[in-house]
Amino acid sequence: MLAALLAVLLPAAALVSCTAERRDAGPGVIIAYGSEPQNPLVTTNTNESGGGDILQNLYAGLVRYAPDGSIINDHAESIEANDDGTEFRFRLKPGWTFTNGEPVTAHSYVDAWNYGAYGPNTQFQQSFFDLIEGYDEVSPADSEVAELRGLEVVDDLEFIVRLNRPEATFPLRLGHATYMPLPQVAFEDMAAFGEHPIGNGPYMLAEGDAWLHNNSLTTVANPDFAGEHKPRNNGILFRFYSDPDTAYADLLSGRLDTIGSTVPPTAMASFETDFPESSYNGPTASSQAFIIPEWLPHFAGEEGRLRRAAISLSIDRGLITDKIFFGTRTPAVEFTALTLGDVDADVPGNEVLGHDPERARRLWAEADAISAWDGVFEISYNADGGHQPWVEAVANMVHDTLGIEAHGRAYPTFKQLRDEVSGRSIDTAFRSGWLGDWPSVNNFLEPLYGSGGASNDGDYANPEFDALLDRAAAAPDTGAAAAAYRDAQAILMRDLPAIPLWYPNASVAWNPELRGVEIMWNAYPDYRVIEKD
Repeated sequence: MLAALLAVLLPAAALVSCTAERRDAGPGVIIAYGSEPQNPLVTTNTNESGGGDILQNLYAGLVRYAPDGSIINDHAESIEANDDGTEFRFRLKPGWTFTNGEPVTAHSYVDAWNYGAYGPNTQFQQSFFDLIEGYDEVSPADSEVAELRGLEVVDDLEFIVRLNRPEATFPLRLGHATYMPLPQVAFEDMAAFGEHPIGNGPYMLAEGDAWLHNNSLTTVANPDFAGEHKPRNNGILFRFYSDPDTAYADLLSGRLDTIGSTVPPTAMASFETDFPESSYNGPTASSQAFIIPEWLPHFAGEEGRLRRAAISLSIDRGLITDKIFFGTRTPAVEFTALTLGDVDADVPGNEVLGHDPERARRLWAEADAISAWDGVFEISYNADGGHQPWVEAVANMVHDTLGIEAHGRAYPTFKQLRDEVSGRSIDTAFRSGWLGDWPSVNNFLEPLYGSGGASNDGDYANPEFDALLDRAAAAPDTGAAAAAYRDAQAILMRDLPAIPLWYPNASVAWNPELRGVEIMWNAYPDYRVIEKD
């Protein structure tokens, strides 16, 4: 198997793709690795990292995240909660504006949240508002109720949020881009607005053609940003690459300033040596998996559960994390991430994440007794993300263990893969990665596996699982919450709506000429604090 792994890994090092003509960055502008956003840049319709990384810098919300993931009031002057965590009152700091001069008011938040929740608007992040009173009336696709009754504007600088279930940690989620305010001009034509978004954050789009699709997006520092955490540089140029190895070559040559989240697999063994004074390698709020949706032949019902378990047990996660990722990944033992407190290594049923070829073959035979396998097992991935080595390694292990034809299917770009996944037109298993929206266990479970979750790409639905998440959110203490989350994860171990693989490190490198680089809880640099001549 080691020879097979090396055969997969070594050709990847030779991959070189051409990039479009590079846009130059002005003095003091950070050149950051990015990917083409899947959709126009609308806060409530972006659920992937290419667009999310940009939006987090164009907007500022009620709170922001410190490097350790704790929250700091940003636009919120004060946040008051009732005793049971079902009502929150937000008082805003005065004097904040969007970059078109429009004041940021309580209506800017309430109108944006109503837009995101309203079913006919078909927003990817709709379910992020499902805990607000009135969601059930607003969310149907044919709803004629356009406003959440749990949102109340008191005046221009104050509004109240009433929840349909207790969640004492509700403010923790409000630093995510989905909950940012929107100016009134956005609602005139949201698709057009998403091509030229107007925010209230530390950065704004540069003048002219700031977004060159499939090439780059350029921002400049917002001179009128009212927040305390102001940029120490002149802007960010997000450069989009079709091949992460090309990006790393640009980083080595000084044509790129930073690769956030992770360097490509071909650089895992060398990036700390290549950048001895300007790299970071440590745990982060991230997980990687792949999804085998129930709509694929042979993967529904009991047959599907048996086959998913067999495939999971075929994978030697430790070998892959050691030989392909050089120890920058940790084999998964549950569905969350390393930096959210203690990982629960005792979730009932998590032996399905171990390597047990004999049991895998037994389970596959049990599935064949229900319906004989007659297909090819494929895992789709985006070729611009450095995933080929591990996908082919997993496919080889499945082939060697179960004796079936298995291989990867490459999509040229992340956007192309996401379009098929989002449209439910994909006809294979597919890779899935999750970088926390906010630092909580719930965020690694509810959006991905809760019924109707914003990023529930396999359309998994289990009322028992949903009820346990509600119990955890309403728990009186952390111990009770942890017990409910453990029971919820035990259901996931049985059903395997995704097959957890490993927890990636933040494997970040940057130009040694940059100053003040600080890596955040989610593996990305805090661009605002970076200084560059």
